[in-house]
Amino acid sequence: MMSHSQLKEKALKNKAVKEEYDALKPEFDLLREMLKARTDAGLSQAEVAERMGTKPPAITRLESSLTSGRHSPSIATLKKYADAVGCHLEIKFVH
Repeated sequence: MMSHSQLKEKALKNKAVKEEYDALKPEFDLLREMLKARTDAGLSQAEVAERMGTKPPAITRLESSLTSGRHSPSIATLKKYADAVGCHLEIKFVH
């Protein structure tokens, strides 16, 4: 049986898979940062939802939307999330 890292390594040898994987990197990086901030704050999705004035399923959708590529959250939503977990949102263009 192949491990996850072995499967990933094999899949990324396919040029089309690698291109799609690279295209999704910003979303996965953002999701990783969001989950880390929420975990570091010691908050559940329900607690973040309460602080944002929304329902827990909205936070589940927000966090999962970044991995599906079907929805891009607004900057206002990301700012509310950041505020809820005790962070500030910083957006940069990097060369």
